Amino acid sequence: MKAVYDTRQSRHNPRFFLVKGSLRASTEQPERADRLLTGLERCGLAVTPSADFGAAPRHAIHTERYLQFLENASRQWHALGDASAEVIANIHPSQPHASYPESIIGRAGWHMADTACPLGKNTFEAACHSANTALTATQMVLDGERMAYALCRPPGHHAYADMAGGFCFLNNIAIAAQHARNNQRRKVAILDVDVHHGNGTQGIFYERNDVFTASVHTHPANFYPFYWGYAEETGAKEGDGYNLNIPLVPLSGDDVFLSSLDQALAAIDRYDPDVLLIALGLDASEADPLRGLSVTTGGFEKTGRKIAAFGKPTVFVQEGGYLSPILSDNLTAVLNGAMHSA
Repeated sequence: MKAVYDTRQSRHNPRFFLVKGSLRASTEQPERADRLLTGLERCGLAVTPSADFGAAPRHAIHTERYLQFLENASRQWHALGDASAEVIANIHPSQPHASYPESIIGRAGWHMADTACPLGKNTFEAACHSANTALTATQMVLDGERMAYALCRPPGHHAYADMAGGFCFLNNIAIAAQHARNNQRRKVAILDVDVHHGNGTQGIFYERNDVFTASVHTHPANFYPFYWGYAEETGAKEGDGYNLNIPLVPLSGDDVFLSSLDQALAAIDRYDPDVLLIALGLDASEADPLRGLSVTTGGFEKTGRKIAAFGKPTVFVQEGGYLSPILSDNLTAVLNGAMHSA
């Protein structure tokens, strides 16, 4: 297995985070990457820096005006005077027939789903390096590697084609999937095992039948992202039947999580992809501060084994997984499980 990381991702260091109306420190901190790097070291994996794939892969997934917003928002925000250090939306369009505004304040609300995606002066740069990390790992697999791991932060699976949310700005795994489609026309499946539903990824591919998307996550009725991730969401138009959601009862443990993983892999097997992309959220851990599920370190090791036993060329793209004493151990468990079963 090869591992990819770009140290420039650490330039994104969000501060603002609202929890039930209370201001707290963001859990999406650069220290996450340090702990994940420790996990890679314990696996004996050397880290390869990412390559620069240019802007084209981003444009293949995200809209032009959204990318322009991400690139220019911080500068335009601070030009207002008396503005916060990070771009944080305080107004959102609530009607279906809204008009796109000129004001950066209005555009922030248009392109930011929530306050969990504060945009700093280095955020767009870091997000581009994060996307390039996923692209580099994917290209390794397209070139013949059996498995590769991309240490991506900021993460990506809550980002839509034109909207940030939930710590995410560019949808790394969607960009990687489209790259695989564009290069050699590989048939791609995405399996999201983050504690949160991959709503942005679902939204991007919801009407398509060339990328199968599946997500195992905490039931959204009382958990982020709240509005998406329900079992009845199966795709639309040409994508009808190509999206699978398996929402779990909060705090479900290894048995439920692993049996749901088997269900998702069975559906993916029927699709028969050439390449499998894993949105790897370690926040399903029993020790994660967001406390949605209760997967043990042993459960993560079995997760890696099941994914490897599926037998497809596989890219692990890092999503969630926040500061806990066993974050490093959980990454080591997944990747060792995968490597020892391959």
